[in-house]
Amino acid sequence: MRIEKFTLQLLIITVLLWSPLVAAFPEHVEMDTVKLENPITVKYLKRNLKKSGPKLALSPALLRNLKKKIKNDPLVENYFLALKADADRVINQPVLTRNVIGRRLLGTSRDLLHRVNVLGIAYLIEQDSKYLDKLNEEIIAVSNFSDWNPSHFLDVAEMATGVALAIDWVGDDLPDATVKLAKDALIEKGIAPSWNGGKGRMYGTNNWNQVCNAGMIAAAIVIADQDIDLAAKTIHRSLDGIPNGLMQYGPDGAYPEGSTYWGYGTAFTVLTSAMLKTSFGTDFGIGDYPAFKESADFRKLTIAPSGNYYNYADCGDRHSDSGDIILAWFATQSGNSLYIEDDKFSQPVADFGKLHRIAGAGLVWLAQFEKTTEAALPLVYKGDGKNPIVIMRDGKGYYFGGKGGKSTVSHGNMDAGSFIWELNGVRWSIDPGNQGYNALEQTGFDLWNSCQDCERWTLLTKNNYGHSTLTVNGELHVNDGFAEMLEVKKGDQPEASFDLTPVFGNKLRKATRKFIKPDNQSLIIEDQIETNVHTKMITWQMMTQADVSIVDGGAVLTQDGKMIMLENLSHPDIMVSVISLDPAPLELDRQIEGLKRLEIRIPAYLIEDNKDVIKVRLKAL
Repeated sequence: MRIEKFTLQLLIITVLLWSPLVAAFPEHVEMDTVKLENPITVKYLKRNLKKSGPKLALSPALLRNLKKKIKNDPLVENYFLALKADADRVINQPVLTRNVIGRRLLGTSRDLLHRVNVLGIAYLIEQDSKYLDKLNEEIIAVSNFSDWNPSHFLDVAEMATGVALAIDWVGDDLPDATVKLAKDALIEKGIAPSWNGGKGRMYGTNNWNQVCNAGMIAAAIVIADQDIDLAAKTIHRSLDGIPNGLMQYGPDGAYPEGSTYWGYGTAFTVLTSAMLKTSFGTDFGIGDYPAFKESADFRKLTIAPSGNYYNYADCGDRHSDSGDIILAWFATQSGNSLYIEDDKFSQPVADFGKLHRIAGAGLVWLAQFEKTTEAALPLVYKGDGKNPIVIMRDGKGYYFGGKGGKSTVSHGNMDAGSFIWELNGVRWSIDPGNQGYNALEQTGFDLWNSCQDCERWTLLTKNNYGHSTLTVNGELHVNDGFAEMLEVKKGDQPEASFDLTPVFGNKLRKATRKFIKPDNQSLIIEDQIETNVHTKMITWQMMTQADVSIVDGGAVLTQDGKMIMLENLSHPDIMVSVISLDPAPLELDRQIEGLKRLEIRIPAYLIEDNKDVIKVRLKAL
């Protein structure tokens, strides 16, 4: 049943869920949790779960279609050849071992999921026993692990997904002993621990919800013939909990954790949708969940012309050179060819490298695609919700991203009011991006708590000192202060404004930041400030890797043979300061070559009548 057909029958509730990394929505943002259809019982499984396989994101009909498309669709053929080459590389790699790094087995779990995807599809298409034999070895190995590291449950979820796909896709050709071993492992090392860790994993609001529920659904479907009671209650729980994760895409598709975490969570959501459809004939409303399909535009729009992401929050830096196979699912649903990255999927096979770990399922979606439209992306994009952003571009070399939000969202940073700006292939204003978790955690660094004085905020990648925003009195932003998006205007000279007042606590009476795109060669940042007795210093900041020369009224930035001017329009007599951050202040900081912070420091005593405007223009030279 499609979600719009039973909307009137849905129980709509407002849910405010808290976790160490996820705070509740601000009061002014109305976000409702729309429940999924959930008829799952033992009786329902007996009546509706398909009896023969494959049935997890694959079916005999879909497999026939895939074989046909490999023969007559050059794009599908090329991606399959890349997958096959990937499978051939895997064959020569050692069998996986239980390799825990820090607190995670996740690398091994992801390797298993990747190996299953490429080996499994390669075998189904080629029927070459070398792929099956390798898959058999890998499944025996991981099934014999002492456990799948339930203390970090993502590890369990991804491992369970991989083992379940393997048994479903090629189980009929595997030794009976392997299948029995794997199903027992799915129960004992996969599903059983999921019932012993509280509700946070399955009912939380961040990407864990999406990944963990995908793994448990996959495992439950595969073991249903062995323990149908366990399968039924596990799937029922997931359909009950999944909406808490899906609501994060609201109201218009902007994912609060950033683009790479969109890729992570969304990959498992679309896999879940596909697995349920091929197993039951319905995904119970997942694919039609409000704002979910719209999020594909968010993903596309967060890829700048340079190939780098708009990398706010803990987002990675660069888009995959192998193409975004997750978007192929959205392409099949919409018929929109914009979501098929033809240029990357058609590149020489040798240039692909290691594919996405659900590339096998992705290839099935790619083979299903039938073009019905090529809807263009907007030049001005407004993404509201828990971590609101705006993107302004010209479809060529101009790219701007700015944001509000607050630091206590999942994977959030003290980056409210920050912006990136890219022109003609050069990113002039940068976000310092993410840094590896394991290296930090192994030192005992407290990365995941986000209280005002928590250690997380000492890092340049996390605090406001490392972002192109405002700082008041040289102090951290207020961790729980929410910078609301006020207005977005489109047209020839688009603009967007954010209320930054809450992130400064009592240090300012008011702060509103406006971004203006006057033309395709410049950007204006305008801050309306009202001070109070606590205001001592206002610092305008911009992070850059460019070479900087100070000139009257601003600075000239040079990078990759190109130049721009930073014009201090409002305070031309105040000299721009250049603070070198190479090396970064802390040994644990991410070290970024040539990183520097440009500052315009305005003492409060220079501000008349407690009101001021800070206006800066960036323009090409």
